[in-house]
Amino acid sequence: MAYTALFLVLSCTLAYYASTLQAYSSLDYTPQTFTSYMPSSSKSSTKKVMNPIDSCWRRKANWASNRRALADCAVGFGKGAMGGKYGAMYVVTTPSDDPVNPKPGTLRYGVIQTKPLWIVFAKDMVITLKNELIMNSFKTIDGRGAKVEIAYGPCITIQGVSHVIIHGISIHDCKPGKSGLVRSTTMHVGHRLGSDGDAISIFTSSHVWIDHCYLASCTDGLIDVIHASTAITISNNYFSHHDKVMLFGHDDHFTADKVMSVTVAFNHFGTGLVQRMPRVRFGYAHLANNKYDEWEMYAIGGSANPTILSEGNHFTAPDNANTKEVTKREVKSGWKNWKWRSSKDKFVNGAYFVHLDGEAVPRFTLDPKHFLLLMVQWFLL
Repeated sequence: MAYTALFLVLSCTLAYYASTLQAYSSLDYTPQTFTSYMPSSSKSSTKKVMNPIDSCWRRKANWASNRRALADCAVGFGKGAMGGKYGAMYVVTTPSDDPVNPKPGTLRYGVIQTKPLWIVFAKDMVITLKNELIMNSFKTIDGRGAKVEIAYGPCITIQGVSHVIIHGISIHDCKPGKSGLVRSTTMHVGHRLGSDGDAISIFTSSHVWIDHCYLASCTDGLIDVIHASTAITISNNYFSHHDKVMLFGHDDHFTADKVMSVTVAFNHFGTGLVQRMPRVRFGYAHLANNKYDEWEMYAIGGSANPTILSEGNHFTAPDNANTKEVTKREVKSGWKNWKWRSSKDKFVNGAYFVHLDGEAVPRFTLDPKHFLLLMVQWFLL
């Protein structure tokens, strides 16, 4: 009798896992898997294993003499971002700023040029902008080799442009921009209504890569991707001490954001974060191989039927028993057909992810093999 009962338990359990796998295979999108982002290395290799972005340039001792090679190192949806790869080198020599008539040697003078530029820094500096920094297309801001901070004033706006790379700078304590004149190109000065105080705002832009930046403590968000922006990669950044971290999608009625595709990979969501890592509307976000230390409300949220694949991430839940869930749907009903999926994620301290049809992952506090072993032992008693 005991063997018959054991056989029934095992049969039901195997049938459950088979149906679950079948449900996963029916998803009608085929995202790039996070394993494609990982470097190939043998177990016998003595070299330090890096993610593919870092291994692409950090292993080269002469990277400083070939900075533009960084443009070939992106992964994900923003992989095609060229920045200033085919442009001249421009050196920022002073942290001073003039929003209307920027002087040569300033950061603003470089980013408004119409030709491609690879922008580097002559020394360590803290740049306090007098109004939002409006970037032009085909620009790279490359902070490697210097300690560069944009802080204590308005910060970066990427609006209506393409092929922008921002790498290796700190952006923190950003304040709202004031209404007034701001130069966006060498030929255009426009009246701006003011910015919200984001670290980086991406509007109606494409092919943007934000990598190896430190972002913290801004008035509004740290990174916003809105108004039908697409082909974006956000990678290797450290986020800390902020409430609303990242917003993807303008609002629940702006359906043009359906074209949005964003890769969020290899980032570290550190201490003092509350929510929106990210919050997504309409578009598609692939979150791969990120480390989430904790959150006060939730880690990944959304509304307006976005598609979210969380893959290979490490989630450590806060100690608060009421905020263990990684996910949050910003609606009361109608979300069970949304394509939110967890794959190969690691959950620590009670963290869990709710995806298809309200199913929670992980399903058991025990590994399934251990669960079956306990059932076998119980029936054989």
